[in-house]
Amino acid sequence: MSGVAPVSGQAERIGGELLRVDNVSLSFGGVKALSEISFDIKKGEIRSIIGPNGAGKSSMLNVVNGFYQAQEGSIHYKGVTYAPMRPYIAASNGIARTFQNIALFRGMSTLDNIMTGRVLKMKASLLEQALYMFRGKSEELEHREHVEKVIDFLEIQAIRRTPVGRLPYGLQKRVELGRALAAEPDLLLLDEPMAGMNVEEKEDMSRFIIDVNEQFGTTIALIEHDMSVVMDLSDRVVVLDYGKKLADGTPDEVRGNQDVIDAYLGVTHD
Repeated sequence: MSGVAPVSGQAERIGGELLRVDNVSLSFGGVKALSEISFDIKKGEIRSIIGPNGAGKSSMLNVVNGFYQAQEGSIHYKGVTYAPMRPYIAASNGIARTFQNIALFRGMSTLDNIMTGRVLKMKASLLEQALYMFRGKSEELEHREHVEKVIDFLEIQAIRRTPVGRLPYGLQKRVELGRALAAEPDLLLLDEPMAGMNVEEKEDMSRFIIDVNEQFGTTIALIEHDMSVVMDLSDRVVVLDYGKKLADGTPDEVRGNQDVIDAYLGVTHD
């Protein structure tokens, strides 16, 4: 895809290890979705996870944020080991995500959908929130102010009151990104954020991903099928194929890896 500038200032952005996946295996009945997968994600980087359909990419993200419980292996996050990770621990410790299939409240407005990303930041009791008093009032104002900043950042002011079910697909994807950003994540998991988009929408989403990474310092793990997008955005890429790790390295290293080329082209060897 043309028009997307590579991420710059890599040395300044990237720090030490934020998360490590250590020998993770996941099975559903007799089907092995992941087999002894290990890789790390460094603070401040954009780390892509790629592979053919059925490679185990979404399953890997689901293990990282605790939606799936791996039978073997562990997740090391911010210096703590989890075997397995749990969803509430992941969310409360700064892991947010978007989904391959849009998971928004279609009858609610853009603003209200993004507000749901602030739930874990709310300290007021249900009574205080319902009566809009004490902490409920001050928190409501504080959270709405933050959400308005997210709306401005994503350039969706014109649809802030529009029910998301009325929005075109590309804008719904942007709203879902906004909900994840509202949680102020340290690690943002993006599962095919550009699936189904046209070239212009992909360029817009790529720009927002770069800005989230560079302006907010957010670490990003990205699943994406558009290889031009992956190569433009990523600092490092890990490749999965049939639930196994096939390759791991910089975009240039992965691009030139013959095993990766064969996996994508469907080449078989005697």
